[in-house]
Amino acid sequence: MTTQSSRRDFLGISALGLAAAIAPKEALERVPVITGLRNETPNVGAEISIWVTSGDERFAGAPRVKWSPASSTPATDQIQLDPSKKFQDILGFGGAFTDAACYTFNQLAPSAREQLLHEMFHPSEMGLSVCRTCIGASDYSAKLYSFDDGDADPDLTRFSIEHDREYILPVLREARKANPDLFLFSSPWSPPGWMKFNGTMLGGSMRNHYFPAYAKYFLKFLQGYAAEGVPVQAVTSQNEVDTDQDGKMPACLWGQEYEIQFVRDHLGPLLESSGMATKIWILDHNYNLWGRVVDELEDDRLRKYTNAVAWHGYVGTADMMSKVHEAFPDVEMYWTEGGPDYRDPGYLTDWCKWGATFTDVLRNWCRSITAWNLALDERGRPNIGPFSCGGVVTINSQTKEITRSGQYWAFAHYSRVMRRGARRFDSQSATADLQHVGVENPDGQQVLVVTNAGPARTIELRLANAAAEIPLKANSLTTLAWK
Repeated sequence: MTTQSSRRDFLGISALGLAAAIAPKEALERVPVITGLRNETPNVGAEISIWVTSGDERFAGAPRVKWSPASSTPATDQIQLDPSKKFQDILGFGGAFTDAACYTFNQLAPSAREQLLHEMFHPSEMGLSVCRTCIGASDYSAKLYSFDDGDADPDLTRFSIEHDREYILPVLREARKANPDLFLFSSPWSPPGWMKFNGTMLGGSMRNHYFPAYAKYFLKFLQGYAAEGVPVQAVTSQNEVDTDQDGKMPACLWGQEYEIQFVRDHLGPLLESSGMATKIWILDHNYNLWGRVVDELEDDRLRKYTNAVAWHGYVGTADMMSKVHEAFPDVEMYWTEGGPDYRDPGYLTDWCKWGATFTDVLRNWCRSITAWNLALDERGRPNIGPFSCGGVVTINSQTKEITRSGQYWAFAHYSRVMRRGARRFDSQSATADLQHVGVENPDGQQVLVVTNAGPARTIELRLANAAAEIPLKANSLTTLAWK
């Protein structure tokens, strides 16, 4: 997490020149599986399924609309679709299993926890599928810890993941049971304190002579988790490389040369020689560091071990990710952190804010979107701060009531309908205050998510020679699916 007081990121200079305890069942209506062959032009009379979040509705089914022949006069408010123009594929959506989130899930009775994890992860429900874990403590932990605390231990004789066996690993196994296709990536907020100049996990920077030991630390973490039945598919080299958070939380500054050296000369070769298929993602920080990313990717030896960038959206704009894509079109992008503030009056209803964010992220080449804490209590705890982040869901510490955030309902419009392996396709509109993104699922089903933060209106969809009139409610998210 980047706190408001410590957002001190600097633009990298490019070498290229620069609610309710359980939701009503109607709010969790299952998305139907639509079968049949896809036509580039939908059949006249074919139906579009619609789900809406607005006012008191939460991902509620709306009356279907039929495609009809397009008129020669385009509507004023129109979205033009072109599924023949394809872009990146979609890996999925999810959130972070921080120590705090797993602790909070663990406060529920087993049956209630199983029900909530089913709702959030099962493919027939929310289907969250790309989630983050922490390598040691983050700012959202019940206590400060690493997997090798104490005096210097370069041989890692004390290394142990015992802390995570209490509730983190059990919750991860439960989530994987609900969704066996769960993709996990893991990030460190800080190396053990003895590897750093300041001797603590709070702020500071790394001593490079411990790079070999730190690479081994990653490997032992990955092996330990795999032995517990929780394989991790990717790691980032450091959460938020460009801030030490003023020493208020686990953090570590990593200059770009240090990140290059660590991944290229230590972590990458060690994972490769050990037969680990785990991928490495670099940066794991804000959009405005795109120039740094370009510089790092120009190192061909680094590219042998990484072809992916993790992004946060706290500083800069999403189109900055496209600058990296323009320089390196084959590099994969992943959006790895962003969440609400539980004190925000819009915490429960800001689905349009998140819908617009998610649309920007997907339209700028990201393959996945992962929120910050999956669950916290009503005061955004536990955390080391205290900070004011809210969970995707809130679990009241006293009553155990479950409240679903506006971000949760934004996710529903994407994760419940967009499938792994979907490909984004082109959609264009000149209409102001309207965000939209479309994908084609592997079975040929086409999906469009429209964010309308303004008043109610009607828009026209145009796909080749077919058109459909779509009503949009005020302050709404609308998901459309057809085949």
